[in-house]
Amino acid sequence: MRNHLKLALKVLARRKVFTAISLVGTALTLVVLVVAVAIADSAFAPHAPQSRLDRIVSVNRIMEKGPGVTQIMNPGHGFLETTLRGLPNTERVTLFSDLETAVIYDSGRRVEAALRRTDPEYWKVFDFTFLEGAPFTAADDDGNLSVVIISDTLRAQLFGDAPALGRSIDVGGQVYRVVGVVPRPSIAQVMPYSEMWAPLGPPSSDERTSTFGRLLGAVLARQPGDIPGIQREFATRVTRIPLTDPKQFQTLSSSLDTTFEAFARTATHNKAGTHAVAMVRAFLAGLALLFMALPALNLVTLNLSRILERSSEIGVRKAFGAPRRSLVSQFVLENVILTLIGGTISFILAWIALRAIESAELIPGAHFELSAGVFLYGMLIAAFFGVFSGLYPAWKMSRLDPVNALRGGVA
Repeated sequence: MRNHLKLALKVLARRKVFTAISLVGTALTLVVLVVAVAIADSAFAPHAPQSRLDRIVSVNRIMEKGPGVTQIMNPGHGFLETTLRGLPNTERVTLFSDLETAVIYDSGRRVEAALRRTDPEYWKVFDFTFLEGAPFTAADDDGNLSVVIISDTLRAQLFGDAPALGRSIDVGGQVYRVVGVVPRPSIAQVMPYSEMWAPLGPPSSDERTSTFGRLLGAVLARQPGDIPGIQREFATRVTRIPLTDPKQFQTLSSSLDTTFEAFARTATHNKAGTHAVAMVRAFLAGLALLFMALPALNLVTLNLSRILERSSEIGVRKAFGAPRRSLVSQFVLENVILTLIGGTISFILAWIALRAIESAELIPGAHFELSAGVFLYGMLIAAFFGVFSGLYPAWKMSRLDPVNALRGGVA
């Protein structure tokens, strides 16, 4: 193996053009894959302020269907109270609004910011770090007080380097008092993301019984393994919700989803039903394999072209009794080393690309990490890439007739 490794490095150094072409193709392919994995990791993996994501399921849509008509809306307060409160093995339940645009008037300036209204439990389901102040309380929510929590980026925009705690913000003519400042979440973290958070306030008499409304709900399970049972009980409760108009609609449906399940339903426009997650996973896996296969096939072609260049070497080794297995392992090892070098280069380029995406604010609030897990998976992909693209050419080379090979032929 030591001799194989020395020979592989010398061959790669000797054939600089081939090595450069192969490294560029491998590195660029892996850069795209690593960047995609890092972006997906920021959205679907547990990171603050959604470190408990593996225990959180949410409901964000209700769908009613009838002959030739479909109605999809946010759930209302009555629907969420009926279906979420008292679910088995739940630790907490939170209700919060979808994002809305708030207009802030500050010394003649007009500043737009994303606003979300939440109940006090929201701050116990999601683990925000408070840079100033603390979450608003149940008393603030019940009293419908004009208090607000803002992000650090909005604080810098409104107050510069000065503290924001206790200061006032004019939002559309209503004055709010700042009671807390938190780091702005990534926009990829759908439920925690906002730039301002205000109390949801007590529901009106109509909202207490409403099926449709402007809210979303999330449940924090005691353990990740409790989620399937919680989802089944939720589905049972949904069947008891009356239709808003039995003459127009025949079915009412909703789902309590993990973050990826919610993404899959949105991506398939709810048409795939319970198969949405499997379809999206299969599509993404197929896309990744296709993306890897195209440059791999190109490397196969390049490797086959090396048969002519190395036919004399192969002939000499076979004439001295080199077994076919030794030749195959040598050529595969060369390719694996090449792709692992390309994988290392790709991580450096991916780190630069992710920092550029962060700096350009292409995904507001996002912070991407190249964790050990991402690095390990990337190296495994690179190794697979090397074996896949090198195995057939290696097998083809090992079958060369030694006499023809010494003459420079390939038959």
